[in-house]
Amino acid sequence: MNDSKIISDPVFGFIKVPRGLLLSIVRHPLFQRLTRIKQLGLTNVVYPGAQHTRFQHSLGAFYLTSEAILSLTLKGVFIFESEAEAVQAAILMHDIGHGPFSHVLENTLIHGISHEDISLMMMNQIDHDLGGQLALAISIFKDEYPKRFLHQLISSQLDMDRLDYLRRDSFFTGVTEGNIGSARIIKMLNVVDDNLVVDYKGIYSIENYLTSRRLMYWQVYLHKTTVACEKQLISLLSRAKYLARQGEQLFAPPSLRYFLYNEVDREHFMANGDALHYYELLDDNDIWSSMKVWMTHSDPILSLLARDLIERRIFKVEVRNEPVEEAEVAEIQHTIATRMGTTYEEAAYLVNVSTVQKDMYDIHDDHISILYKDGSIKDITEASEILNISLLSKKIRKYYLCYQRF
Repeated sequence: MNDSKIISDPVFGFIKVPRGLLLSIVRHPLFQRLTRIKQLGLTNVVYPGAQHTRFQHSLGAFYLTSEAILSLTLKGVFIFESEAEAVQAAILMHDIGHGPFSHVLENTLIHGISHEDISLMMMNQIDHDLGGQLALAISIFKDEYPKRFLHQLISSQLDMDRLDYLRRDSFFTGVTEGNIGSARIIKMLNVVDDNLVVDYKGIYSIENYLTSRRLMYWQVYLHKTTVACEKQLISLLSRAKYLARQGEQLFAPPSLRYFLYNEVDREHFMANGDALHYYELLDDNDIWSSMKVWMTHSDPILSLLARDLIERRIFKVEVRNEPVEEAEVAEIQHTIATRMGTTYEEAAYLVNVSTVQKDMYDIHDDHISILYKDGSIKDITEASEILNISLLSKKIRKYYLCYQRF
């Protein structure tokens, strides 16, 4: 009997998932749910190829983690088989708590609880379903295990999660600037004093990785049209939530309906098993199905926003380098209210101001350390000839003004 399941991946080729614990995780309903959640949410309004799922990304991150473990082992870094399997299990499940459309649900239908918190709750559920085999994986995921470099493979400034999503998102969007040399970076990894480091020969790959990451954020993840679409979806769900509070009966599948008609904060989520149950059933399809029905709803704001999203009528976006004045926002809101025949308060759903900040490299986070032949270690900010500290740590802040076209 074959000892592994082979999955064909367009980015890395064939990915082998060993039978046993790891294949059981992949086959678990909570992991299969990720096939119904797109990795890049609404980014396909800009890049039509961005149709890949969190399921594909999780498998890719698993593949890279497996490669990293093999590479480190060949360099003499001792990793028990049980530890290797636990890291692989943890990276498989690292995104399991994500809801539809990335972070759109957070602070609209759910408050005070992050997808990382929900991921842990789901991991504990899978652990229970698989007979308590995930204690070590959960310990590594929570950074409670003594070998800290194992956690860094899952979560750090050079983790396998980031290495996969940059490669994968670059591949599916067609934005070639994000195509990092993940294989070379992995070959250059080493461990010193329980921390992941990169051999000095890999410095150019790290420079490319950091530059590519910055390009991908501003060109893909924070593209103004994608941001505008997400704001429209947030406004739509916020309006639906408002109407639900007023006692309006809205069409929604049970999974979405639960979050529309209940006030779900952290305390509620932890105390009610129903919250996790319905969250586990919630995926992109529930939101799209509801949107199609809401297009003909009698509420003009709900129906307008639903039609906008279904028919790809995207908010107008202006990107500024300076904060947007409140008076300008009020004037736009007043104009929309007049032209649309809504109240000034209702028009607030059709205007949004966001501040977006992204660092190229967070000097206060885990460092990316370069290991030299003589055993000395320098941070990438010191080691790089082209990426100086002021450039790497520069805070880039942009202000997005999004509003309904009129």
